Amino acid sequence: MDFYDFSEEQFLQQVWNSVSIARSVPYSLFTFGTSDLSYYLVLQPEEKAAPVKVRRGEIQITRPVIIRPGDQSPEFQDFFESEEDSQLVQFLMSRTAAFSNLKLANTALREELISDEVEEVVDKLNRRLDQEDEDRVAILVAPERLAGVALIRYAMERIVSSAPENLTELREKGFLP
Repeated sequence: MDFYDFSEEQFLQQVWNSVSIARSVPYSLFTFGTSDLSYYLVLQPEEKAAPVKVRRGEIQITRPVIIRPGDQSPEFQDFFESEEDSQLVQFLMSRTAAFSNLKLANTALREELISDEVEEVVDKLNRRLDQEDEDRVAILVAPERLAGVALIRYAMERIVSSAPENLTELREKGFLP
């Protein structure tokens, strides 16, 4: 994708809208310690006739034991396949939200090629997870080139949606007024 013909706002909007969360999880992240986010990442091939890739993995989000003041950037480990992808996410993060002092690590467990269309793959995964009564595994969809962006978007959305419960717990434990 060539994003250089767009303004920054259009660029961010197009990248953000290119990835989606087809199935999320209803649980908050832990306020203290490490939270695990299991996922299936369905990758849209760049070529029409190419098979769809499905990557099974897990994101670990570790909150700091000691919060230091300053603008320490979040750490991302194993999210990107190239330096260019890493720079793309750094560009996005610098213009959206700050999640300082967090460590995010991605572990891809396995990858398989499937000859179905993306929508069919998502439907099959949803049915399988429903049959297994599994509500802690997300399904993400992205163009192959934006795999890392999909993972970052999912992690960011889980962090943001968990914030109210995490702040309440911090207040209850006396860490906040």
